[in-house]
Amino acid sequence: MSTHQELKLAFIGGGNMASALGAGLIGKRCGAQDVHVVDIDENVLKRWAEQGVSTASQADETLGNHRVWVFAVKPQVMKETVAACKPFLRDDTLAISIAAGIDSDTFAQWLGEPGQPWTRLVRCMPNTPSLVGAGISGLCAAKGVSEQDRALAQQLLRAVGEVVWVDNDQQIDAVTALSGSGPAYVFLFLEALMQGGRQLGLSEAQARQLALATLSGATELASLSPEPPSVLRERVTSKGGTTAEALRVFNERDFVAIVQEAMKASYNRASELSVELSK
Repeated sequence: MSTHQELKLAFIGGGNMASALGAGLIGKRCGAQDVHVVDIDENVLKRWAEQGVSTASQADETLGNHRVWVFAVKPQVMKETVAACKPFLRDDTLAISIAAGIDSDTFAQWLGEPGQPWTRLVRCMPNTPSLVGAGISGLCAAKGVSEQDRALAQQLLRAVGEVVWVDNDQQIDAVTALSGSGPAYVFLFLEALMQGGRQLGLSEAQARQLALATLSGATELASLSPEPPSVLRERVTSKGGTTAEALRVFNERDFVAIVQEAMKASYNRASELSVELSK
């Protein structure tokens, strides 16, 4: 995609994740005039229109002029949204779904015809750090997706962070449990660190600065180091020291098992939603 004209993009649902993608793409991978947004919220449409994109409160023939459709509405209204957009599909339309809990087969059936599911489909699970260009997205391509379409989907999602391809919907559910829901786990840990700092006599500002810098610094160190996190943890921990005493409490409460149990609960819920929303 060396020129803006090569990408004409429609967002069906113009909320936070669509806005993050738009911010990463407009002016870099496409022009505002090449983007179309469909949303029922007039305030959302107004914000998009201020960027120079075309907008509509419902699906219409304008969709047919856009090569890539990004479905970014809530899972609970996705089926009816797909039905409204379906009349404007073209043979070369690439559909990208960023809705949690709707598996590829279900989405392909909704978008296709009886006995002929839509094959140009990529399912995606981004996360909220995409809002600041620091996200990571898991992508899963339907069997009919060409290498060109895969490259196009990857280029779009790389506008807001890293991309990891997986093989099936079960792995997308695992992505959901790790990176999709993961920011909430991190925010909870941050809250706990900040509260703990305040309880030990630090001001709110001091606790916040120390907690944020500690977490971002440790993550940066882990990403740059050739050593696994277990080795980095051991290097911080002196026998009989302060860190060892803190880790003793974590181990007694089985911190690792708690995290894994929480992730399993998220994974199971993603699977349950897939069944519920496919009906």
